[in-house]
Amino acid sequence: MVNLMSEQSIIRTSNLNLWYGEKTALKDISMEVPDRRVTALIGPSGCGKSTLIRCFNRMNDLVDICRITGRIDFHGNNIYAKESDPVEIRRKIGMVFQKPNPFPKSIYENVAYGPRIHGMNDKKRLDEIVEKSLRNAALWEEVKERLQDSAMGLSGGQQQRLCIARTLAVEPEVILMDEPCSALDPIATSKIETLINDLKKQYCVIIVTHNMQQAARVSDYTGFMYLGEMIECGTTTQIFEHPKEELTENYITGRFG
Repeated sequence: MVNLMSEQSIIRTSNLNLWYGEKTALKDISMEVPDRRVTALIGPSGCGKSTLIRCFNRMNDLVDICRITGRIDFHGNNIYAKESDPVEIRRKIGMVFQKPNPFPKSIYENVAYGPRIHGMNDKKRLDEIVEKSLRNAALWEEVKERLQDSAMGLSGGQQQRLCIARTLAVEPEVILMDEPCSALDPIATSKIETLINDLKKQYCVIIVTHNMQQAARVSDYTGFMYLGEMIECGTTTQIFEHPKEELTENYITGRFG
């Protein structure tokens, strides 16, 4: 079990294993993720980073050949228990994907979509939610005069911040980000990284990244994964400056991966 010192954990995995058919994708992962911090997952392609965060909001339920053992606790409750509601889990633990995926709707309707499907139809309240979410995603000032324009007309970086606003609109507690900057230019990437730093004041943020410099810049904690295993997890400073495992040091210093 990786215990992140005195931090209060919001997610805890215990002996988590996952298979896609006969292929083992995750092996015996036990770790804790602290609230209101940024935790980065690094490691070479195919090591299980994206698979792991998709376990946190049960996205892997949608894969027919997927089988999971072990447990994941969110606020001390096993999210894979029979009585758990996957829809509610995905509302509390939101996901931002690698490629921006706005709906072919207006900017306003993209953000209002989640609250609407959860039963919110009060126009004044929706207006408030849309503005607050866009502000929290650092996008309001850029789009406030064109909320009825198509979201497809936004730049890539703006679309990604819109997707973050869409996630925030349903009031999550955890935001999962799967390579959120890989399709963006350096300027847009810088804006997303600044936003991540702001978001951790209110949310737990878990980011998958291939970019070790990005992990060092934005995260408080880092987990290094290799071949489906969590090799080492700790503070970002410790992982990058004083790794305990030789595999971690080899990856950090560019000897493999």
